[in-house]
Amino acid sequence: MSAAVVALMLYRRLWRSFPVFLTYVVWIFLADLIAYAVIAIDRSLYAWIYLVLSVVDSVLLLGVLVELAWSILRPLRAALARTALIPVIGVVLAVGAAVWPFGSLPSLTGTTQQNLLIVHLQQTVSILQIVFLLVLIGSSQLLSIGWRDRELQVATGLGFYSFVNIGIAALQRHQASYSQYRVLNEFEIVAFLCTLLYWIACFAQKEAERREFTPQMQSFLLSVAGAAHSTRVALADKTGKQKKT
Repeated sequence: MSAAVVALMLYRRLWRSFPVFLTYVVWIFLADLIAYAVIAIDRSLYAWIYLVLSVVDSVLLLGVLVELAWSILRPLRAALARTALIPVIGVVLAVGAAVWPFGSLPSLTGTTQQNLLIVHLQQTVSILQIVFLLVLIGSSQLLSIGWRDRELQVATGLGFYSFVNIGIAALQRHQASYSQYRVLNEFEIVAFLCTLLYWIACFAQKEAERREFTPQMQSFLLSVAGAAHSTRVALADKTGKQKKT
């Protein structure tokens, strides 16, 4: 199913607009192969390999969110400087830092520090994806974006799986047996398969033509970008003067 998503993205040439998301889907496929290979060779290494895979997965997902945010600004990008991407990255990282404290699971105090780090990282990224989806849906009219736009389709798939992931993690904290824990894991797998199916169904259709922002939204975004550019220039000038003195 991951291969089908990749094939459709190549066929629809979505890799031009969403190279990071394409990389993420390819990574999903490769990460599974790596995990199976490690289990077959030396199961004792799996915990550390899973930590590395989780870190790479989280970094790619952060990149996907930045890419989606930048793609949403597509109707306005001709009027923006290339450096406008830097504030977008800063906003995503700032929101990620804000939700980091909410990603911990206090009831897992009996487990290893390594497992706590993995869960904390995964939960933080999941919360960030849900926040991104909710903000995108809430501002969809202002951004002139709908369900047929690729940005919202990708964000919906990520947000849906994140909702399920967080819900299952909360339920697993109260399971007394391994069998109950495993059943919930299987629900999580089904949820991810549903996400892949959703992307396949979406990418099988032609993308809707992107609508322009409303004049009010264009003015607001341009003013924000202009203010951010002025701030960077002022800081650069101040730093240069300090070095000269």
